[in-house]
Amino acid sequence: MVRRSISILAAAAVAVAGSLVSAGPASAATPSLRFHGAQYDSPGSDTRSNASLNAEWISLVNSGSRSVNLSGYTIRDKANHVYKFGSVTIAANGGRLWLHTGKGTNSTQSRYWSSGNYIWNNTGDTAYLRNASGTQLDTCSWGQKSGRTWIGC
Repeated sequence: MVRRSISILAAAAVAVAGSLVSAGPASAATPSLRFHGAQYDSPGSDTRSNASLNAEWISLVNSGSRSVNLSGYTIRDKANHVYKFGSVTIAANGGRLWLHTGKGTNSTQSRYWSSGNYIWNNTGDTAYLRNASGTQLDTCSWGQKSGRTWIGC
């Protein structure tokens, strides 16, 4: 009877340990901080007005359970235009942040590249998100989409 109880407990322990090991890689496969979407072609005519530049943006979402301080993180495109974040924190559990191409006043949900030119190519581009040590965390790519000006990443 004792031997049978020990065998049952040992089998249960192995099953629990196996389920914990197999759960690890699935959560690691999807980064908690990632690109959410991009408005790569500012709606209307490309006039290079600040309003038109700010209608071009890329957004990040944090699906993790901890807020993330973006200080030193970068977003870049294929042509190596680089935006480096200062001290800003993106909230946990679905917090979002938009990076607009033009000029504006930075807030907790919006940052501004302060560029006088469009960053994202309408005919196709790739955005790269890197942490402060330079490790690539995520990418978002698109080609020319007929009739579309944005993409979900």
